[in-house]
Amino acid sequence: MRMSNLHHFTEHHRYCVSREFGLSQLDGRMLGSVYQPMVGAFAISLYRLLFEHIPAESIGYSGVEQQRRLFMTLGVEPNEKGRKYMVDQASRLEAVGLLQTCRLYAAENDDYMYEYELMPPLSPADFFATQHLTLLLRDKIGKFAVLSLREQFWHREPEEWSGRSLGKENISLPFYDIFELNTHVIDYELEQALAEVASVRQPGTTQAVEPNIAYSDIILRFPRESVNRAHVEKLRFDHNQMGVINYVARKYELGPQDVCRLLDEDDVFTPDGEVILDTLQYKASQHFRQDRKRQEKREIAAAKVVSLRSAAEEESDPSAVPVEQAVEMEFYVEVPPQFLSKCDIHQYNMMLRNEPYTRLLQTFFPGAVPGQLMDIFEKIDLNYKLSGEVINVLIHYLMTMVASGGDQRMNRNFVEAIASNMLVKQVNTYEKAVRYIRDQSKVKGKGAASASSGTGTAGARQRSYTKSGGRSGKQEIPIAVNNRSTGTVSDEEFEAMLKMAAEFEANKKKDTSDAN
Repeated sequence: MRMSNLHHFTEHHRYCVSREFGLSQLDGRMLGSVYQPMVGAFAISLYRLLFEHIPAESIGYSGVEQQRRLFMTLGVEPNEKGRKYMVDQASRLEAVGLLQTCRLYAAENDDYMYEYELMPPLSPADFFATQHLTLLLRDKIGKFAVLSLREQFWHREPEEWSGRSLGKENISLPFYDIFELNTHVIDYELEQALAEVASVRQPGTTQAVEPNIAYSDIILRFPRESVNRAHVEKLRFDHNQMGVINYVARKYELGPQDVCRLLDEDDVFTPDGEVILDTLQYKASQHFRQDRKRQEKREIAAAKVVSLRSAAEEESDPSAVPVEQAVEMEFYVEVPPQFLSKCDIHQYNMMLRNEPYTRLLQTFFPGAVPGQLMDIFEKIDLNYKLSGEVINVLIHYLMTMVASGGDQRMNRNFVEAIASNMLVKQVNTYEKAVRYIRDQSKVKGKGAASASSGTGTAGARQRSYTKSGGRSGKQEIPIAVNNRSTGTVSDEEFEAMLKMAAEFEANKKKDTSDAN
């Protein structure tokens, strides 16, 4: 029980007890023979007193009372020495897993309440399988006493069975071989009634919920000399601001130490002490991205060590080498141009499925593989967890695309975009990867066909853009196209054209003479 101020734990404070179990005779023997030597008789008496707050045939919560009852029943003086003694005894029960203490703050009374949640004692098998509890019991009563106590909880199997190799067969019948439930009718009233009478805390549900960061977790780690110390101290009773901080912490996977580091930075609080959500989220996002990059580097380094060890084990143990997997004819891919003189289609597809991506990359380059390219596929392998055969198909697809004369360059963003698309579509086998690249090729083929069909239209018309709104200041003039498919000019049209040319020359000469 963490208690920094004994004025927060007095006989005047209220408390309640909760438990979800009952004590059997075996549990009682474990408390008296095993737990009592470790924590003391007074602590076990406190445990039994708290257990009796709820009737033995029931589970749930007890009524709310003042802690004066605990002090008076156990004969403890309600002074500073008695409070320290009660805190120490409760802490002993918490340390061995028999008690969990929670402190609740009541805003209307500006005071604390305590909830004592009892835990069942471990069974003999679970207790002696827990190393730290067994060692503590050994330190209290000795090694031979522990062994003797352990033997007292077990009865050996009959001698007729222990020395023979008997075939054991389970002939028990399951539930649905005996009983048949009417699952076609859903009784909503029954489910609602069971939910209403159920206890507030269901067993196993509290462990699945991620605990929030409490004010005490922040203030104990926050530096006293910080400028923001006064603002952080105001968070003690400001549940809305603590909710904002926990929202950011859960969103970016921050611990109490990380939250303290962010709250200690500038511009996180307003002059009135309010948390600025946008600033806190921005700083938390930067911390999250940096931590993610460091984690990726650590995973890559660890994976390299594992791969080197596995390679050494494979060299020492030839039987551990994986067997080559065949490729069906319907999933064959075409051989790239640079491999036509080296291998046939059967050899290339077998290499594509069974070779590691590091060796496959070396076959595409006459010299060393560029380090940046190797880092890209190393990240896809170690961080994205794509299988080796899928990475090989991805390399084939990229190399074929670049070798075909396209404008697309093999940069990091482009490769990671395709890899992430494969992950979203759950491409985890060689066959799925081949189907994926075939579908992508069909999509690109349709796009190229639609682009070529639109040549000569408004989409292919060249425009000159200026800085003012993206429009050109010049008027678009239609360009004459030499189209031989049009018909020849008739004699009447030709004579009309000559007449217009003559009139144009006459007007031009008249304008020249007037000007002189």
